[in-house]
Amino acid sequence: MKITEVSIKRPTVVVVLFTILTLMGIISYKSLNYELLPKFSSPVVSITTVYPGASPSEVESTVTKKIEDAVASMEKVKKIISKSSEGLSSVTVELNNDANADLGLQDAQRKINSIISDLPGDAKTPSLNKFSLDDLPIITLSATAKMDDKAFYDLIDKKVQPTLSRLPGVAQVSIIGGQEREIQISIDPAKLEAYKLSILQVRNIITNANLDFPTGKVKTTDQQILVRLAGKYKNVDQLRDLVITTTADGSQIRLGDVADVQDAQKDAERIARLDGVNAIALKIQKQTDANAVVVSEETKKAIAKIEQDYAVNGVSIKIANDSSDFTLESADSVIHDLVIAIFLVAAVMLLFLHSLRNAIFVMISIPASLIATFIGMKFMGFSLNLMSLLGLSLVVGILVDDAIVVLENIYRHMEMGKNKVRAAYDGVKEIGFTVTSITLVIVVVFLPISLTNGLVSMILREFCVVVMISTMLSLLASFMIVPLLSSRWGKLEHMTGKNIFEKFILWFERQLEKFTNWMTHPEMGAEA
Repeated sequence: MKITEVSIKRPTVVVVLFTILTLMGIISYKSLNYELLPKFSSPVVSITTVYPGASPSEVESTVTKKIEDAVASMEKVKKIISKSSEGLSSVTVELNNDANADLGLQDAQRKINSIISDLPGDAKTPSLNKFSLDDLPIITLSATAKMDDKAFYDLIDKKVQPTLSRLPGVAQVSIIGGQEREIQISIDPAKLEAYKLSILQVRNIITNANLDFPTGKVKTTDQQILVRLAGKYKNVDQLRDLVITTTADGSQIRLGDVADVQDAQKDAERIARLDGVNAIALKIQKQTDANAVVVSEETKKAIAKIEQDYAVNGVSIKIANDSSDFTLESADSVIHDLVIAIFLVAAVMLLFLHSLRNAIFVMISIPASLIATFIGMKFMGFSLNLMSLLGLSLVVGILVDDAIVVLENIYRHMEMGKNKVRAAYDGVKEIGFTVTSITLVIVVVFLPISLTNGLVSMILREFCVVVMISTMLSLLASFMIVPLLSSRWGKLEHMTGKNIFEKFILWFERQLEKFTNWMTHPEMGAEA
C-alpha cells in the first residue's frame, strides 16, 4: 500500500491534501443552490395552437392533423396524443426515456416552422413547451387593497408585476383573478342597418382611429424634434364621439349613435381568494439556474417596499404559498439528522472500540469525507435537495466502516507486539484489498441506477452519485488519515475499571457477553 506508506512517512501530504479538499468543499457548499427536488424534465413536448372561432372538426382537419403529420417524423417519438376543441388544438408528443427534452423541443420547433404557411391565416402561431418542474411557481402571493377593483388591477398589472419581474432570478410573474378593465361596445343592429353600415366597417374605423404615428420632424440649427400625432383614445367619451360615417346631407354619424359604449370589466374566468377574501394572485416562477431560497428572500424584501410605497391605497400582499420554506425545513431536518447520526456513531464506536482516542480517529474521517463530497456535487451540477441531502445522511454509517475495519486491524498488530508505525503500515497492507472490495460493492450497487435514463433514475441520480463519491472519499481517508493518526498517537488501551468510564465499558462488555451467551445457548436453539 504505497499510499499508506507515503501518508505515514510524509504526513504533510495528508494534511495539505485534506485541507485543500475541506476548503474547496466549504466553498462548493456555499455556492450550491437549494431545491426541493433534483432537476429533471420528462421528455414530453406540448404544442398548443389557438384558432379563434373555429369548430372542433375544422380545428382537427386544418390544424391538428397537419401538426401531427409534421411531428410524426421526429426522432425517438413514443406516443402522440392530440385533442381538438372549439378554437383550440393541443398536440402532446411523448418521447422515449433516453431522449433529450431540449433537443426534442428544438426538433419539434423546426417541424412546426416548416408547416406554418399551411395553417389557416386566422390561426395563431403554435406555442411549444416542455414539461419541467421549473415551470411550477415557487411563490404564490395574494394582493388586496382599499381601492376600486379596476384601478387595483391596473396597479398590479402596470406597477407591481413589473417590479417583481425585475427581481434577480425571477423568470415570470403571472396574474390570476381580479377585475380587468374592458371597453365594451354593444352595437344596435337596427341602427346599423338604418345607416347602411356593417360591423366590419365599424370595427375597422375604431381600430384605425386608435393609433399613434409619426407626422414628421422639425429641424433647427442645433436640434431636431420628432413630431408624433397622438391619436389613441383618452377616455370613453372620445370613443363615443368617434365619427363613423357622414350622411348625404352632411350629418355626422358617431359611434354613440349606433352603439352603447361602456367602461366596464372583463368577465372573470378565474378568481383568487385567500381565507375567503377576494384578491389578486401573483405566481412567481424562477429561472432555471436561480436559487429558490434567494429568490424568495428578494421577493419578501420587494413586498415590504411595495406595501410601503402604496400604503395610501391600503395595498397588502401576503404570501399564500412559498415552496422555499418547505425546502429549507427539509434541508435543516436532514442536516439535523446528520449531526445526530454523527454523535450516535461516535457513541457506538466509543462502546465497542473502548477508547475515546480510537473513536476520535474514526470520527475525523467522517467530516473529511462529507465536506469533500460537496466538490463532486458542484462539479456534477447538483443542488442541495431532498435526494442529495438524504444521500449524505444515509452515508454517515457507511463512512465509518472502512475506518473501523482498518483501525481494528492496526490495533491487532499492535497487540502482536509491533510498534505503532509498523502496526499501522502492516495493518493497512494486510486488509487493504478487503476494505477496497467492501467499498466497491457499495459503488457497483448504485452505479447502474445513476447511469440509466428512466424517470425514476433521474430523481435518484443525485442520491446515488452522492453516496458513491462519499464512499470513495471514505476509502481514501481510511488509507491516509487513519494510519497517520494511529502511527502518531495510537495507544493500546487496557480496561481496568479505574474510573467511571472504564467501569461503564466493562459493564457494557459483560452485558454484551451475557446477551451473546443467551442467544447461542443450546437450550434456546432446541426451543426454537
